[in-house]
Amino acid sequence: MSNHSFFLFFLFFSFADGVQLIIVNNCKESIWPGILGNAGNPLPRDGGFHLSTGEQTVVELPERWSGRVWPRQGCCFDPKTAQGSCQTGDCAGLLNCSGIGGVPPATVVEMTLGTSKSSMHYYDVSLVDGFNVPVAMAPIGGNVGCGVAACAADLNRCCPSVLEVKRGGKVVGCKSACLAAKSDKYCCRGEYADPKICKPSIFGHLFKAICPMAYSYAFDESTGLKMCRAPRYVITFCPPSPI
Repeated sequence: MSNHSFFLFFLFFSFADGVQLIIVNNCKESIWPGILGNAGNPLPRDGGFHLSTGEQTVVELPERWSGRVWPRQGCCFDPKTAQGSCQTGDCAGLLNCSGIGGVPPATVVEMTLGTSKSSMHYYDVSLVDGFNVPVAMAPIGGNVGCGVAACAADLNRCCPSVLEVKRGGKVVGCKSACLAAKSDKYCCRGEYADPKICKPSIFGHLFKAICPMAYSYAFDESTGLKMCRAPRYVITFCPPSPI
């Protein structure tokens, strides 16, 4: 059996209970995915790992797991201590994130794989904390009506200068209005913590126009949140882009 055939066999027959995430790096550079479970949920794959260009891996998750996955780029870690830093998405300078999310701006995939009241899976690609790498999450199989959550475009290429994050003269991230202004009005906090009051900023509208299948601000559930029931999902960094 070839390695490719074995991989397909593994995907379809090895994990009957729970959900599989197939994480793919389609970028032209290495990505160090960070992965964290929400409170009370296990920590998969020690919280982070390395994916070379063109590499993919399978992460097995139990039912009712909830948490997040995000890309880190421009990382350098000591092979002995697993300590270092990343240009974007860094989690306290550690390869293995543990209880610490990525420093924004970072494109975040959020998911809740069933609850006590529902067996459905809920997921989204969030730009609420800004953007660093194009990401998509798509089901394999699943019920009718399953959607794709994504920001497949490279927002760094069209990021307004006031929101740019640069390293070595290169734009490596794009802040959200909330992250840049740090105000309740743009972050939908305090007196603005109401979908009837908090509306997307001009930058939120820009993000939504370019990435209509992603969360552009805190209350973007109507089009940003996807729902499905599938045995496996593919998370792709740098998916085929519309622009």
